[in-house]
Amino acid sequence: MELINWFTDLGPWAWIIGGFLLLGVELMAPGGVIVWFGLAAIAVGIQAFTGFLNWQFQWLLFGVLSVAGVALWTLYFKGGGGKSDHPFLNKRGAKFIGDTYTLDEPIVNGKGRMKVGESWWRVEGPDMPAQTRVKVIATSGAVLNVEPLE
Repeated sequence: MELINWFTDLGPWAWIIGGFLLLGVELMAPGGVIVWFGLAAIAVGIQAFTGFLNWQFQWLLFGVLSVAGVALWTLYFKGGGGKSDHPFLNKRGAKFIGDTYTLDEPIVNGKGRMKVGESWWRVEGPDMPAQTRVKVIATSGAVLNVEPLE
């Protein structure tokens, strides 16, 4: 109980100290979320020096600032992202859409294989003989969907 009394006696400094403690926790367990709680606590501590808000509104302000910070960070910085330097990392076949190739093996019953670069890919499309020029029109997982180039 003495610790709680000591902490409340600090007044606005309690918010600032708590904010820096939260920032320290973020340094030990980085994830980008706790930092917003720490910054919100520091902001409330700075505001608390004015003496305009009682403790209930200080907690309300802390909650609003924390949630707003996490939401903005998630939407604009973490979730949205910018242009990737590897846009096809998890969609390898997507980079072939629109390209033309020659079938190495015939497509029979809608299925076949084709060499693209140094890799063999499964292809789907209308039945065609080997050596037909095809255009990749879509992908489905690791399957390239093709159509004749005519």
